[in-house]
Amino acid sequence: MVTTAAPDISFLIPAHNAGDTLAECLASLQRQTRSNWQAVVVDDGSSDRTWEILQGIAATDDRIFAARQPNAGAAAARNHAARLAAAPLLCMLDADDWVDPSFVETLLPVAADASPATIAYCSYRRVAPDGRQMQVEQAPLLTGNIAKREFSSFCALAVHTVVFPKSLFDRLGGMDESLQTCEDWDLWLRMAFAGAEFRRVDECLAFYRMKAGSLSGDPVKMVRDAICVTSKAEALRVQHGLSAEEPEAGWITPAVSQLRMLAWVVAAKLDSTLDVAALAALLPEIPDATGYESFFAGVILHGLQTGLLPDRTDDLIDALDKWQPTFLRLIQLIQRHSFPGTGRKITESACWQLSAANFLRSFTLGNIQVASVEIGALSRIPKTEQADTLIMHCFAGAEHVGSFVGPFWGDLSIRAQIRLIMYEMKAAEHLQNPHTLAYFSSWTREALRGYRAFGGLIIHNGRRRGRFERLMVHLGRNALLASAPSDKQDYDARLSDILRDIERRLAPLFRDSPQLPSDKNEGTAPVRSEEEYWEHIFERPDPWNYVSVYEQVKYAQTLSLIPQGIDKALELACAEGIFTEKLAAKVGRMTATDISQRAIDRAVERCHGQDNVELLVLDFVRQDLPPEQDLIVCSEVLYYMKDEEMLAAVCRKMAAALKPGGYLVTAHAHIRRDEPNRTGFDWGNPFGVGTIKRVFAEQAGLALEETVDTELYAIHRFRKGAIASPALRIERHGTPLDVDVAKHVIWGPDGVDREVAWTNELTTSVPVLMYHRIAEEGPAALQRFRTPPEIFRKQMQFLRRQGFYTVTAPTLADLLRSGKPIQGRPVMLTFDDAYVDFLANAFPILTENDFSADVFVVSDKVGSRSDWDSAYGETAALMTWADIQVLHQKGISFGSHLATHRPASAIDNESLLAEAMLSRNALQSRLGGAVEAIALPYGATDFRVPGILALAGYGLGFTTRPAKATLSDNLFALPRIEVRGDRPLDAFPELMGLPGAFIG
Repeated sequence: MVTTAAPDISFLIPAHNAGDTLAECLASLQRQTRSNWQAVVVDDGSSDRTWEILQGIAATDDRIFAARQPNAGAAAARNHAARLAAAPLLCMLDADDWVDPSFVETLLPVAADASPATIAYCSYRRVAPDGRQMQVEQAPLLTGNIAKREFSSFCALAVHTVVFPKSLFDRLGGMDESLQTCEDWDLWLRMAFAGAEFRRVDECLAFYRMKAGSLSGDPVKMVRDAICVTSKAEALRVQHGLSAEEPEAGWITPAVSQLRMLAWVVAAKLDSTLDVAALAALLPEIPDATGYESFFAGVILHGLQTGLLPDRTDDLIDALDKWQPTFLRLIQLIQRHSFPGTGRKITESACWQLSAANFLRSFTLGNIQVASVEIGALSRIPKTEQADTLIMHCFAGAEHVGSFVGPFWGDLSIRAQIRLIMYEMKAAEHLQNPHTLAYFSSWTREALRGYRAFGGLIIHNGRRRGRFERLMVHLGRNALLASAPSDKQDYDARLSDILRDIERRLAPLFRDSPQLPSDKNEGTAPVRSEEEYWEHIFERPDPWNYVSVYEQVKYAQTLSLIPQGIDKALELACAEGIFTEKLAAKVGRMTATDISQRAIDRAVERCHGQDNVELLVLDFVRQDLPPEQDLIVCSEVLYYMKDEEMLAAVCRKMAAALKPGGYLVTAHAHIRRDEPNRTGFDWGNPFGVGTIKRVFAEQAGLALEETVDTELYAIHRFRKGAIASPALRIERHGTPLDVDVAKHVIWGPDGVDREVAWTNELTTSVPVLMYHRIAEEGPAALQRFRTPPEIFRKQMQFLRRQGFYTVTAPTLADLLRSGKPIQGRPVMLTFDDAYVDFLANAFPILTENDFSADVFVVSDKVGSRSDWDSAYGETAALMTWADIQVLHQKGISFGSHLATHRPASAIDNESLLAEAMLSRNALQSRLGGAVEAIALPYGATDFRVPGILALAGYGLGFTTRPAKATLSDNLFALPRIEVRGDRPLDAFPELMGLPGAFIG
């Protein structure tokens, strides 16, 4: 008789008709390296020899406590066993399972009956009916709220891998006896929300026996009970105030969790008679599985592995005929309730997971055909009828040299395979030139076609050795392709026929691109002096837009500082005399000067008839000023001084030209470089009004008397003599701002100068921001896709303040293809669908912040309305071709959003290729230039789409995958970061990787 004193752990073992396995289960406990355990075995109404066997074993080992009850289910039996348990720690072990000899010794020290309770758990293996042990099922990490999240979705731990405190079990009321399955899942869930800590032991110490005929249990019971547990989990989540909406939270909705259980059960059961529709009817709702494609592929494959018990994942391929019908039934069920193309993407993910397990296996699953080829033994591969997507793995001996994933057009002849190896996999160096007559004939023909190239190399002799080697490689590849077998049904021939048919339907393109108006005179000679510089500025009349509201308000504020009774006044840098004309009415006599003869000539014409005005050409930096002035006015010119020393010299000169008691009035802008912590202009001048004010104030005998300060500029009046105390008036600047003014304003306090960022920062990624509408009004259900104009303005001001500059699609393509780090802080702004409110609301805000953008056009819907949104309320108007052409001339870049706004993943290969080409052609015909980019409606892409977009002539393709575009991204599957209209304004800095930065 084996005995023990007080056990440290009690195993709760329900036994129902377990006569064949109970002895082995208990023997695994008797082999433990630690003997301080107890086994409480409850015979749950068995009708076989379970009780007799149990009594016989218990008679020789008093660590085994035998009890029995009428059949009430596993949960009731475990609760009964728990009431009889003597140890502070518990583990639930089924009568047909067993544990490793070191189980108690390893897990016991980790678990603790403390506050909070500590639960220990390990990994396990399934064991096939024939005794084969399957791969280890690694236990997940369940720290903190991860445990709550994981158990809210599925049973993350096998029942006999967990050691937990009896006190916690008792406090939670034990197992829920109303559940016929999933009762362990329910217990782990409640323990997690009770605050228990789960600690993983990274060892496989438990074994789960799979009985023939009972795999996965009763599907109806499992789905029904999973609904119960996941509903309870949602209630607990809400009760505990845990948000499922936070970024990276990872919570799965109850509906997705319930569909997960259904998919797993159907795959594991693998019963052709199972009524999947009836099982699905148990679910409260069947969710849209979009975004969970890889997740469901993994769930289904795990279910298949559980049911079929293969030694390796790729062994499932051998049983494909057995499970493919069930797989496709599940895909059809999910697709009926999901966004178009979701089922296709689940199939793709499943195929890739199977193929990645062994690249040497060839198979077809649904519409995906996987082909593994050996370069040294190429042979024709027929395309299966249903396949439209090809995954091709290529080997040279044991070396995997590349893979191709893309659309499947026809049979893979040897020539088609060689072309894919050469141009798609970039693995031509592994191909061997055959020593055949056909090859040498082809090589000779190719050489004769290139005789001029050979001639040039011969003339230049050895200086062209590298070029000669490249030419020989090119000849060899062309000859190899030309000599390889093909036919009219192969991949290349079928694709050529399809392209020819589409091209016949394309409208001719306009050959000449419209030229954008430019104010630059390309023939102008380089500026060689200050005078020439200013003469160049005044080649165009009114270069500063003096008549704008902004300038007129500033003139009025300046005039308000002019004292009464001024006899003699001097205006420096009068330009074309617009302010001169106004000032002349307030003074007795005035002299107005400028360095530019052109400017003075226009001022003379403007001030004709005003007898008190004298106009002169004067360089006030190098020439003397007329003395004895009652008033000097000098505005918007002093920041052109090259340094503070020159500024100080000019200020002294002005102060000296004033009479005692005379006035100096000066107006200049706030410049960010000079005053970095406030709103100002980003001009490259060395200083602004802050420094100008200080230098004037430092002049002996000159004192600040009054200031008019606005957000963008300040006007100061100094007096030559003593004053009591300076006066300050805070006023508004004139609005709206002219575009040429607004685009240089950086709003708000701190930030990053563009030029500084360009000089000091390098990046390998570009945030591509995705917007839809810039509007206030619209259907409530579409608020996510609608950003109010004032919020958008603050977002653009934030980007400008933080030193970002915009790139458009052609520039982004060049940057990504170069593979080199990118200077400064680039950002790409994209707008889907080409709504009219882009023209009305977004474009002016972009322009005033010196930004451009890319707009993606649904080419068949131009000038119409967004009918794809009709289910949510009133649709929105889309821009006309005339609108698009005007914006294109103003620097906005346009790309395709396909022709019909259908998701690409729901369109067959040929139709998608045609629509992509026709849409691009429509845009190019209207805009008169090449169209580089396409944004896929809904971001819907799949294995075929990038290859089809490349064939259609695009250089970039954008999805809605939320990430920055990086140098390593597939150019036809670039991510974008959605800017949601239903998020608070302060979420935008975090979206840009600058959390906490000021946004207004």
